[in-house]
Amino acid sequence: MRVDIVLSKTSGVPIYEQVKEQLKAAILRGDAEEGEALPSIRGLARDLGVSVITTTRAYSDLAAEGFVTNVPGKGSYVLPRNAELVRERVLLEVSEHFADAVAKARLVDLTPAELHAALDTVIEQEQS
Repeated sequence: MRVDIVLSKTSGVPIYEQVKEQLKAAILRGDAEEGEALPSIRGLARDLGVSVITTTRAYSDLAAEGFVTNVPGKGSYVLPRNAELVRERVLLEVSEHFADAVAKARLVDLTPAELHAALDTVIEQEQS
């Protein structure tokens, strides 16, 4: 599996989380087939210039979320995508983002109508 991972040390997001999310996105896009090996933990750490602990955490989290399986002594492999499980996980993630947006909107007293309008605008921009 070949993935271009871009890390930001100033984003406030932990490096392991950035690695995990970018690998997960690649799997969800279908850039990696079922059974395909991920880069080795040590190799990826070296390529990214991060510690092995960082890549180990990213791979462990991916395994815990059901995207990969870690085979001791062999490496990490992409698991079959369960469409319903993927849908549920994405819906949960979207809901968490909505909850963050609602919390921020309350800080400036945005109305539900204004929030809906903002969401409609984002959807329209994505469709064009």
